[in-house]
Amino acid sequence: MAGVEADGVEGMKGIVGQEIGPSASRAVTQELIDSFADVSGDHQWIHVDPERSKNESPYGTTIAHGNLTLSLADGFRKELMQATGFSLAVNYGWNKVRFPAPVPVDSQISATAELVSFDELEGGWWQAVTKFTITVEGAPKPSFVGESVTRLMAPPG
Repeated sequence: MAGVEADGVEGMKGIVGQEIGPSASRAVTQELIDSFADVSGDHQWIHVDPERSKNESPYGTTIAHGNLTLSLADGFRKELMQATGFSLAVNYGWNKVRFPAPVPVDSQISATAELVSFDELEGGWWQAVTKFTITVEGAPKPSFVGESVTRLMAPPG
């Protein structure tokens, strides 16, 4: 497990292209999946019905929602990379989100991050595009790949 702290604009520029991680692993439990179903309103049986999933799903068990997996990327963010020296950071959205493989219930997942680009915008803002990859322990391909877009405000100076 390895994370980095990038201090200010120069620190961020210095980590562009660097793979960071992997993170510590995290369990994806049925309780977590059910809680996400309650919050999102997505109660599709492949996520919340273990018995039906055991018998009818091609995965033989329940699987996490894709959007749950996406939301877990933010939980790994602070562990993998800290950007200091900015007065504000805001989530600007996601690019190129894909779910190449399922996250079966009771899986252990971990993440890596790569700062793909860091560009100056107008008015003191900078834009960071960070590629997150989430994998299930022992799986041959990732379960999530997406580019997070963050806007950071450099302090006046």
